[in-house]
Amino acid sequence: MKHLSVTTAAFLRKQISYLLLSFLCLGTVSCSPDEAWDGFNDLLDEVNKAKDVPEVITFNRQGLYPEGVSHDALYERFFVSSASTGTVGTVDYKGNYMPFITDERLISSIGLEVDENRKRVLIASSDPGNTPNSTPATAGQTAALGIYHLATGAPIHYVNLGALRPGIPHFANDIAIDKHGNAYVTDSFSPIIYKVDVHGNATVFYENEAFATPQGAFGFNGIAYHPAGFLLVAYSINNEIYKIPLSNPGAISKVALDAPLEGPDGLLLSKNGEQLVVVNNAGGQPSGRVLSFRSANKWQTASLAERFDTGPVFPTTATSYGDQVFVLYAHLNKLFGGAPQQQEEFTIRKVPFSKNELFGR
Repeated sequence: MKHLSVTTAAFLRKQISYLLLSFLCLGTVSCSPDEAWDGFNDLLDEVNKAKDVPEVITFNRQGLYPEGVSHDALYERFFVSSASTGTVGTVDYKGNYMPFITDERLISSIGLEVDENRKRVLIASSDPGNTPNSTPATAGQTAALGIYHLATGAPIHYVNLGALRPGIPHFANDIAIDKHGNAYVTDSFSPIIYKVDVHGNATVFYENEAFATPQGAFGFNGIAYHPAGFLLVAYSINNEIYKIPLSNPGAISKVALDAPLEGPDGLLLSKNGEQLVVVNNAGGQPSGRVLSFRSANKWQTASLAERFDTGPVFPTTATSYGDQVFVLYAHLNKLFGGAPQQQEEFTIRKVPFSKNELFGR
């Protein structure tokens, strides 16, 4: 049997406790010992496979500027977006980039989320301006959600979110998916979070002028779904995280953190909801970092557990595989800062936290 590190052994002990609890369902729901053991074997296999992914994956595509990243365990690859072109591509573990979704409706692809349970990939599309596909009519006015088949890239739905609130600024940024397959999409230029059901029907889930921002400033940004039935949302302009109950969005509350944030961007929440990874882009400054927070009271408060300093690479979003966390180095400051030469090399970096919960699927 493969030797397990202390950290991995502790992690597996915790997962075995979950497995034992699952046996309690025997005789009450459709659950068998074979199914339970198969689930545990799948878990062990996923944890071991995740540790075999390289620490650093570099990929080259001049001027790509990927803002979003999401791991696809089914096909063992990463999806990456493109703030400059809208194209969504895949990156294998050797660093080979391949275009996967090219849809002219995607002016700029920002956050993205792989939904393995429903074989979909969801893409937040905007127009930040200063990109080849940008137009005066769409720059800073675009919010859309593209939904595509995970295996083929074929379009399933394209949802014009901005049409729900015409005539105001829009920037669709990040996506979270709840247990029913509903997608929640943040709008960074207007104080709105949208909800899109599995059939592509869109509504405004949350809207509050108290979260309005000056023109061009980013408000709501990264978003994550908690299994207890609430959302965690980054509010970038004030360096804050908010908790929004799905059953009562008006009961929004700020999470009390014991460490400061600097440009909170992507959020990644563990499967049990106890660990939150916050990517701080710091505007591309040397203080860019990834923070791991823990909460024992369902995110009324949270404490900093670990940090990883990325340096001036404009880290944007994080994804996971098993108990491993990966962060994307996007270099977006070069795209929007008028750098004389386009960035060609981008990085997906395994975050060297000493202790993680299970993230996975």
